[in-house]
Amino acid sequence: MVSNIIELKEKLNNEEDIKLLFNETIKKAKKCNEKYNAFVTITDSYEHIESDSILNGIPYSLKDNFSTEGILTTGSSNLLKSYVPAFDSTVYEKLKNAGAVLIGKTVLDELAMGGTGTTGHTGIVKNPCNESRMIGGSSSGSAASVAAGVVPFSIGSDTGDSVRKPASYSGIVGFKPTYGRISRYGLFNFASSLDHVGILSKTVTDAAIVTDILKGYDPKDMTSLKDDGIKYVNEINNDIEGKKLFYIKEIIDVETEDEDVKENIKLFYELINKIKNIGVTVEEVSFDKSLLNAILGSYYSISCAESTSNNSNLTGLPFGERIEGKDYKEIMINTRTKGFSELIKRRFVLGSYILKRENQEKLYLNALRVRRLIVEKMNELFNKYDGLILPSTGGIAPLFNGNDSDKLSNEYLLLENHMIIGNFGGYPSISIPYGKVNNMPVGVNITCGVMKDALTLNIAKKLEELIEYDGGEYHV
Repeated sequence: MVSNIIELKEKLNNEEDIKLLFNETIKKAKKCNEKYNAFVTITDSYEHIESDSILNGIPYSLKDNFSTEGILTTGSSNLLKSYVPAFDSTVYEKLKNAGAVLIGKTVLDELAMGGTGTTGHTGIVKNPCNESRMIGGSSSGSAASVAAGVVPFSIGSDTGDSVRKPASYSGIVGFKPTYGRISRYGLFNFASSLDHVGILSKTVTDAAIVTDILKGYDPKDMTSLKDDGIKYVNEINNDIEGKKLFYIKEIIDVETEDEDVKENIKLFYELINKIKNIGVTVEEVSFDKSLLNAILGSYYSISCAESTSNNSNLTGLPFGERIEGKDYKEIMINTRTKGFSELIKRRFVLGSYILKRENQEKLYLNALRVRRLIVEKMNELFNKYDGLILPSTGGIAPLFNGNDSDKLSNEYLLLENHMIIGNFGGYPSISIPYGKVNNMPVGVNITCGVMKDALTLNIAKKLEELIEYDGGEYHV
């Protein structure tokens, strides 16, 4: 499959072509917003810096938790609904200098905390594959803008699976590189030890192209990595015969009455057989079930604690929508009580409780120990295998039925939330579409060892070719 970016690039011969494409894309974005509510802001003002990059003139969208100087950046929160930053995030700056053209800032779950696409202050985001279903989150608008055919790629953030799960639910590619591979300067912090910049696109090739532009050390981000010197787009067509993959028995072996989950697992085993036929070894491994059962609880403990600390500045005093009171304490209480959604308040209360001195050992430090044990076991497996392969999710995109999917559920819990492992270890991880269940797309996830970004994309590209997924078109 030819990359959408390459196809568009071949049509852009001069500045007039680029501006024409921008205007056409803006029209699509507005239609997309009417149907799916993907955008917080659509940037009618045309801005383009000429470049010899492959992204020169290519339109894209950006999750609304990346700072953009002079452009509204809300984090999809009422508390920040009028916030206009005075500086650019490194991601936005690099894309701008590469000649990419921003067409809009996309809706997210408030402050990136959530997986439903239903808590943004501008309303819910609908799935272009089926408007009665969620698209997931928190990079919901970014996924919708790509799935609907508005832009060839979008930038999101991934703290637990916030790029990869929406990608799976909407039949597109979602890639999260190694932790620190792309600078997070100017990205609103959620959970600093788990946050990754991610790319949503139609193809693996596009994900590789964009990652090549964005990766590299940034002195403004102390966690950023030195560029590995590899051009990923040149490595994705390498032969993967002889590679070894594994899947985890305790995650895939689920007892459920959900027919969609059963069909998804059936598709997965069919894919495994196809992979074996091209000379790739795929083996089942066993993993300590007690550790796996602790993944989601540990994630909530770590992420809520870190988010509570990171967002302690959202008080209405230095910036944001202030709700007045008789003194500064009452201003902070009023602002935070009325400015945040129930989900955010719940997570902040939980994070504050976890960080209380008397609770830190039992709740926070134990969660970190679980994370370490899981990462140690995964690193052992990555010494033997090239990558982990599993369905990206248990079922298909959920219906809008009033249920709060931010709450815990015991049914196929591991299969639905295992991609958190990629954030625990900072591993490169990608979801690509591999079939349909009940006429909705489902994805398969590949996760490899730290710094194995090129290998992750290479395996994904070869599986993409093997699968030949045709999800249909949902263009606006």
